[in-house]
Amino acid sequence: MLDSPNATPAPRVWRVDALCRALADTLNARFNPVRVSGEISGFSRAASGHCYFSLKDQDAQIRCAMFKRAAVGLDFASRDGELVEVSGRLDIYGPRGDLQLIVEGMRRQGQGSLFEEFLRLKARLEAQGLFDPARKRQLPLMPRSIGLVTSLGAAALHDVATALRRRVPHIPVVLAPASVQGAGAPAELVAALAQLTSRADDIDGAGTPLDVILLVRGGGSLEDLWAFNDEQLALAISRSPVPVVSGVGHETDFTIADFVADVRAPTPTAAAELVATPAAVCLGAAQVLQDRLSSAAWRLLDTEAQRLDRVGARAGRPSSLMAGHTLRLQALSHQLQGAAKMRLQALGVARQTRASQWPGLVQRSLAVQADRLQRAELRLGLLDPSLVLQRGYAWLSDANGTALTSAHDVQAGQALQATLSDGTVDLSVQAVHRN
Repeated sequence: MLDSPNATPAPRVWRVDALCRALADTLNARFNPVRVSGEISGFSRAASGHCYFSLKDQDAQIRCAMFKRAAVGLDFASRDGELVEVSGRLDIYGPRGDLQLIVEGMRRQGQGSLFEEFLRLKARLEAQGLFDPARKRQLPLMPRSIGLVTSLGAAALHDVATALRRRVPHIPVVLAPASVQGAGAPAELVAALAQLTSRADDIDGAGTPLDVILLVRGGGSLEDLWAFNDEQLALAISRSPVPVVSGVGHETDFTIADFVADVRAPTPTAAAELVATPAAVCLGAAQVLQDRLSSAAWRLLDTEAQRLDRVGARAGRPSSLMAGHTLRLQALSHQLQGAAKMRLQALGVARQTRASQWPGLVQRSLAVQADRLQRAELRLGLLDPSLVLQRGYAWLSDANGTALTSAHDVQAGQALQATLSDGTVDLSVQAVHRN
């Protein structure tokens, strides 16, 4: 029977590897070489030196591979969030059937929008003082209870739980689960922190206070860790009444939560180890304290036993105690008598010394007084007014005997008396001449 002229030809059956090679050839003929600009995401460098990452924009992304021979020519360190322009060729990676861009050259165009947003938020919170080392608190040496914020499905939960179980199996751990990736993750992280901090004084309801909180997540790209670059989460960490340890991503990953937290740990496991002093260390310290306490107690008991023995010995022989006090009293009596005799002898010697010195002291005192009297008599004689009158001066007085010292006190015709050195003269004022 003849085929119908309108029948559709049967499609070719391809082998998978042949189809991949055909697609690769088509891409090479249609597009290569290409230049693509985008934001680096998920950058990693293998031990071989080859680099693997994705280039993305707001709507799509493409996997990229940059082999060592091209990577050694880079003049800058590639990192997530950086905006670059790459040149290369499109290819199909046969073992997985993935479309990938083989990068042969790369140059920096600027930092991507996510990273720029990260830097803006970091600068704003730093200006508010949230990163100030002065506000960071010391971690407790032996916390009574540990809070943990992470996802129930995260590998970080297993790592932290394993480390805490190994080092401090006796310390209770309270988990506040929250998403660590996605649009709703920041709000869930804030709510989980609020759940723990609101019950920090009695976290397990049995009188065990919460002393520290671990905020942890495994590694990932900038987008994967973006929930920890949220401003509300940063404020919640800063308001926590207990220290917060941030263990987000790997050692090379940094988030806003790391800068605000009291302590930043390079990994979730390291965060658990920072707050978990091994039980053996605590037991060793407790043993040292027990040994010191026991030694001090025995020394005190020995000292008190010796004191009790001495008191018992004295109380058991009161006659010996009385004899001792009697001897002591006799010794004090002899000392008192000797001191009295020596005092009396000293007073007698002093009295005799003063008696022998008395006549001389009296004679010297009389001589001094006679000399003083003679000098006073001489000064008094010098003040005798008759001596002044003998030098030709006269003393005028009125009829009442009042001394006259001024022409203003005398009137014409007034009767006066002048006293001279050898008598008096009655006078009558003829006239008064005043200056």
